[in-house]
Amino acid sequence: MPAKNPAAHGAPSPSYSITLRVQVKNRVGMLGKVASTIGSVGGDIGAVDLVSATKDQMVRDITVNVGDTQHGQEVIEAVKKLEGVQVVSVSDRTFLMHLGGKIEIASKIPVRTRADLSMAYTPGVARVCMAIAEDKARAQILTIKKNCIAVVSDGTAVLGLGDIGPEAAMPVMEGKAVLFKEFGGVDAFPICLATKDTDEIVRIVIALAPTFGGFNLEDISAPRCFEIEERLKAALDIPVFHDDQHGTAVVVLAAVINALKIVRKKMANLKVVVNGVGAAGVACSKMLMAAGVTNIVGCDRTGAIYKGRKENMNVAKEWFAAHTNPGKFKGTVLRAMQGADLFLGLSAPGTITREAVQSMAKDAMVFVLANPTPEIMPEDIQDCARIIATGRSDYPNQINNVLCFPGIFRGALDCRATCINEEMKLAAAQAIASVVGKHELSEDYIIPSVFNRKVAQVVAKAVAHAAHTSGVARKRRTHLNLYHS
Repeated sequence: MPAKNPAAHGAPSPSYSITLRVQVKNRVGMLGKVASTIGSVGGDIGAVDLVSATKDQMVRDITVNVGDTQHGQEVIEAVKKLEGVQVVSVSDRTFLMHLGGKIEIASKIPVRTRADLSMAYTPGVARVCMAIAEDKARAQILTIKKNCIAVVSDGTAVLGLGDIGPEAAMPVMEGKAVLFKEFGGVDAFPICLATKDTDEIVRIVIALAPTFGGFNLEDISAPRCFEIEERLKAALDIPVFHDDQHGTAVVVLAAVINALKIVRKKMANLKVVVNGVGAAGVACSKMLMAAGVTNIVGCDRTGAIYKGRKENMNVAKEWFAAHTNPGKFKGTVLRAMQGADLFLGLSAPGTITREAVQSMAKDAMVFVLANPTPEIMPEDIQDCARIIATGRSDYPNQINNVLCFPGIFRGALDCRATCINEEMKLAAAQAIASVVGKHELSEDYIIPSVFNRKVAQVVAKAVAHAAHTSGVARKRRTHLNLYHS
């Protein structure tokens, strides 16, 4: 059987992983024949498990990573054509993981006796209710508010999928809740709203505030996301954090801090080109400016953003035009990259060229963060960029927000912060960067692994300290009377 071209599908990945249950004749070489066939069409075999065996037949489960859904079907059809092989069933491992959702509510306390019941619920619970009625601040200690946030979305800007609606956004928000718990010990619950109206979203979130200790806004389209976040921050005295903006910005800054140690450049001297001036692009630029960068040129489909530009503008881009591009550059992103020290891509696949990267300054830093396909593939610029970062897990230097949001909320909840301010975000970036030791730092290791459990702890501590220093932490050190008298 002729080999297929894997490039037609993309690299096999666990996100497209299928398990084939096959029944094969119990003869020497049959498993090898199946494996060879799967390999010939570009499938990447993982586990092979024996389900049952008789004198004549063997049933095995074969897990195969493929490039996409069509590639998976090609693997299945190729195996079906083999003589002496029957495909009994096929399961998609990603869909199996999502059956019934990925999170559940679990009780922290046992209710085994009448005494347990009388304290957890009526009549004993009434005493706790009255204590909170007397002083609402006690809800921060005596309810789930102490360690629970809501992940709020309207489903208008989901991953690279766009406006797919609140129901379709739920698996992403559930996944976010899983990451909050796994890496930060923070309980999180997905709230997907069947409205795109800015005023209504703000009203709903404010109405939910008594239940939660903070809100993580997620996958809300720009420029609405800016207004929603600002209005909620002004109305509430608990943390409100739009992760698509600030989480990305914090991790990007952490990576830049460490990259500069390698290329021996200073923030104040950098020329930065940002391609994609949406939620993440604006937030990353603000964060870099807060860290000392003074020369940023932002570009979108129309070209460079500059003061006085009329075409394809909105409120966020007007702010951007007024605070960046000091040289008033008006060309394309490819021209803007000439002499740049850092390219930050938050846009779409194929938007920059190898020649544009070659035109950058010596020891160029290229962060191509479009997902799943970056602005240019890293292998195409390995020899002309000193440091390359992507948003993908299969390349070095993955810029992943999971390095940020669990620790930031852990620290904010621990000190009962009223908000997440710039000082706390800068502290988080410095903390993430600090996890990569001086002797570990290299071109392929400027940011810690998402599975480094030390990250969330270090970030939480730094964020809480910054909250106390900047005056937004409530005085947890002062004794709070929990009891109703």
